[in-house]
Amino acid sequence: MAYKKPTAIKAILAQACLWLALMGVSWHAAAAQLAGTVMQLSGPMMAKKADGKIKVLAIKSEVEEGDTLMTEKSTYALVKFIDNSEMTLKPGTTFVIEKFAYQAEQAAGDQASFNLVKGGLRSISGLLGKRSKEKFSLKTPAATIGIRGTNFVAEMVPPPNAANTANGPDVRPGGLYTAVSEGGIEMVNPAGKATVDAGQFGFAPSFVRPPVKLPTDPGMQFTPSPSFNSMTAPQGTEPTKDLNTVDCEVR
Repeated sequence: MAYKKPTAIKAILAQACLWLALMGVSWHAAAAQLAGTVMQLSGPMMAKKADGKIKVLAIKSEVEEGDTLMTEKSTYALVKFIDNSEMTLKPGTTFVIEKFAYQAEQAAGDQASFNLVKGGLRSISGLLGKRSKEKFSLKTPAATIGIRGTNFVAEMVPPPNAANTANGPDVRPGGLYTAVSEGGIEMVNPAGKATVDAGQFGFAPSFVRPPVKLPTDPGMQFTPSPSFNSMTAPQGTEPTKDLNTVDCEVR
């Protein structure tokens, strides 16, 4: 093997350091976008990261664009996003933050795309939803939901012959159920669309059957315990040590 002079070795090391530094800049540039923070939690919740790692979440844990959030069968979880919008997930929910971008002075870059794979949630619009309503979408297996400055509940009910839900068997026909308490939503799929306003209810049986407006409450089930509302972590404090305190990653 030929002997390399010290100056040649230094040059090689300098090039390696430069390469590592550039890689570091590239990694930071590609880092996931911060989306929000877990503010309330009544049981275990995990996030599957974009790289496949699983992270156990606690109160004040941050969530990012690309995360898949999964609540256990007894867990309600409130996530507050950086635009002050809120999503409260029901037990047994799988919810994907597909895209989320918000900057106070750059409305043109607003984007909020979510996917309710199963379970249910309550959504309260924030600043993005008020100024860029057309940039919000919530996908589900039966329809996509758009908003008009809104407070609504969405719930995916499996077919009666499917496995029991997190809260036991559900005798309602399978599909997407919605209830709006403020503003309005539009439920859209390839078969049609339906507008649901404050005080009204909607239903989409599947992605190939049109959404419809329902005349009465279809039995929307969103009942976190009274203690859930008192679990918000005070500003400047650490996550509570007796509830989901582990904040780790596993492959």
